[in-house]
Amino acid sequence: MPPALTRFAWATALATLGLIALGGLVTSHGVGMAVPDWPTTYGYNMFLFPISQWVGGVFYEHTHRLYASLVGLLTLILAVWLQWRSPSRTLSRWGWVALGLVVLQGVLGGLRVNLMMDSLGIGHAALAQAFLVLLVLLAVATTQRWQRWCESGPSVDPAVGRWVLGTTLLIFVQLVLGASMRHQHAGLAIPDFPLAYGGIWPPTDAAFLDRINALRSDVRDFHPITAAHVHLHMAHRLLGIVLVGLVAMAAMKLRRGFRGSNGLRGLAYLWKGLIAVQVLLGASTVWFNKAADVATAHVVVGAACLAVGAIGSALCVVAARRGTLADGRKVGSPVLSRAGARSDAAVPSAG
Repeated sequence: MPPALTRFAWATALATLGLIALGGLVTSHGVGMAVPDWPTTYGYNMFLFPISQWVGGVFYEHTHRLYASLVGLLTLILAVWLQWRSPSRTLSRWGWVALGLVVLQGVLGGLRVNLMMDSLGIGHAALAQAFLVLLVLLAVATTQRWQRWCESGPSVDPAVGRWVLGTTLLIFVQLVLGASMRHQHAGLAIPDFPLAYGGIWPPTDAAFLDRINALRSDVRDFHPITAAHVHLHMAHRLLGIVLVGLVAMAAMKLRRGFRGSNGLRGLAYLWKGLIAVQVLLGASTVWFNKAADVATAHVVVGAACLAVGAIGSALCVVAARRGTLADGRKVGSPVLSRAGARSDAAVPSAG
């Protein structure tokens, strides 16, 4: 495929990551309803809204809408380009799926405004992550390296792929939990870290909740804390701890399973680095009272963790299929050729 198509696909994926960042700023600043109508903006055609009125929260929300329109246009161009130049019908179809997702994403965002439903905001955020993953995988699939990987890349034990894919799916679950926290507008349900109200697990009885709600003085539009908010916050923390261990383990298996591939080893180290940064940003979100820039960086790095995991998962799926031999045995144990020597297809066992 043309190198220009690959560059455009990556540019579209990066633009989508930027869109997630803008969406994070809108939510972190609590200005999702700064523009109360959709698809118009205070009665104007969205693209003709006077720049002089781009002030305060309107600036963030209106910029988010315009940028989303740009991403939609880029996705349309990508889908048409894939249909025109891609030799793979499957890749072309996924291009149109991406276009359908970005349209659905825009509709969900609009309905979130018109119906004033926070639950739609959660779906809007989750779909944004799925859309990013699809665009990243489309970009990867247009590269020459991907073609070489599919044709003559190394083999790997399918267990490596299961570790990487399972960890990636849990990262997606963690991002949905984070979106649920943000879109319930409960602020910091637990304002300290690593402890929780000075303990390991905070109480959630009515008297305790009444007391902490009476002490909350943040002028931002935060709802009163409930027991559900506290449990959701703690679930997000616990899964974050679990994911640190899972990413470390999955990254180790990537390195061991693909000893001869510097690219996969680099991807594994990048994944571990991102998850470490993500933990620091999560803690900083609490320490800095949910500062908008810190909270948004937490959202963006989380999306990057998901994207890297998705790339690793795709590479492992192809390598694992190649690692299953005709006799049904899996590569990772010694496999001998007819001449009695170990086959070149065998790779060291992962783990």
